[in-house]
Amino acid sequence: MPAPTVVIIAAGEGTRMRSSLPKVLHPLCGRPLINWPVTAALEAGAGKVVVVDNPRRRLEDHLPDGVEVAVQQHPNGTGDAVAAAGSHIDSTSTVVVINGDVPLITAEALQGLVQAHEDSGAAGTVATMELDDPSGYGRVVRDREGNVERIVETKVEGDASEAELSIREVNTGVYAFDGGSLLAALADVDAANAQGEVYLPDVLPKLREQGKVVHGHPVTDPTLTLGVNDRVELARVQSLAQTRIQQAHQRNGVTIVSPATTTIDAAVKIGRDTVIEPGTTLKGATEIGAESVIGPHSTLVDATIGDGVSVVHSYVVQATVEDHGTIGPFSYLRPDAHLHPGAKAGAFVEIKNSTIGRGTKVPHLSYIGDADIGENTNIGASNITANYDGVRKHRTKIGANVRTSVDTAFVAPVEVGDGAYTGAGSVITEDVPPGALGIARARQRNVEGYADRRKG
Repeated sequence: MPAPTVVIIAAGEGTRMRSSLPKVLHPLCGRPLINWPVTAALEAGAGKVVVVDNPRRRLEDHLPDGVEVAVQQHPNGTGDAVAAAGSHIDSTSTVVVINGDVPLITAEALQGLVQAHEDSGAAGTVATMELDDPSGYGRVVRDREGNVERIVETKVEGDASEAELSIREVNTGVYAFDGGSLLAALADVDAANAQGEVYLPDVLPKLREQGKVVHGHPVTDPTLTLGVNDRVELARVQSLAQTRIQQAHQRNGVTIVSPATTTIDAAVKIGRDTVIEPGTTLKGATEIGAESVIGPHSTLVDATIGDGVSVVHSYVVQATVEDHGTIGPFSYLRPDAHLHPGAKAGAFVEIKNSTIGRGTKVPHLSYIGDADIGENTNIGASNITANYDGVRKHRTKIGANVRTSVDTAFVAPVEVGDGAYTGAGSVITEDVPPGALGIARARQRNVEGYADRRKG
């Protein structure tokens, strides 16, 4: 059979979030909510993924390439939302329908639903689950043969009988359909209900009226279909997603010392035998190699970290630290800082838009900006590159095997040759040739008796 089409309903604004941002664009572990079910659908092998948006089309720019967008012109219910995607549906393929606010759905769960649907030969399949407390959920009513007869809603008193309310099997809101049967049934569904909307579950009785079978597919993990309607539910889902992310890394050989105090985004990659210490946050597209130690209390955002790197009590943003680098404590690596193998950024060091050569050390209390430093150089304490003249930024070049003394300022553009030295307290405004000592400071003068004069 053709690969299934997955239709994701996401046209609502999510007013209960109390936000100017659409509900499904709220971030969850580094991804917008909508991209969780989209990713699951793509990983499940969907031939086509269609997201149903509203006329404001605020989702399109946040979706992966290749995902198609349909527009539901008016908020007229879930059935109308699927009908809005009708031109994208192949009548010969299986169609999976899910909501855009169920981020914990997995590729495996979608594959299992499609397999069960296609094996059963049913026109429609409802993913169901059994709950100890099914309050608020639509109940799944089955016929004598065990097939699904209908879904009974329970939102308003009187919607369901006592017998129906005693049913513990509920509708998850996840469906698989034969494409042709779905389109035909949608055309026959009306809005004859209290809300005056077209509901997708009303397709099921229409399929049965046509003599077709509706199958029920039990889901054993109720967290897979948890929805998000407000920020309380978002926090609950985030906790579950975070556990899932961390456990995947742990099973791949990563040690997370304190899962409760660690935050890892969905796209983060971590190598084997790396240790994540307590209080650490790894965000965005951060990649960490093997046998590194990150933390405690470090934050990495879109960072690239090699093997055997140590990052202690530091903040690293869009920076690269190659193998066996040492960072911190209390370092700040800003965008385009690039530390080559064995380089060090020590205590209270800030580096941005600079290359630090192999084995070079910037041990403490220094600012290096817009600079290129060669290998095996040692930058003394409290060095700065004065890179901004008030209008433009300029680069500083410091060669290999250079030794700079404490309190040296390099006023860019300036170049220090290989093997050169600087004197303590110097303000270097001119190039220092290779092997030379650059000193730029006033000669000391002691004023005898100065203290006694002040007293007088």
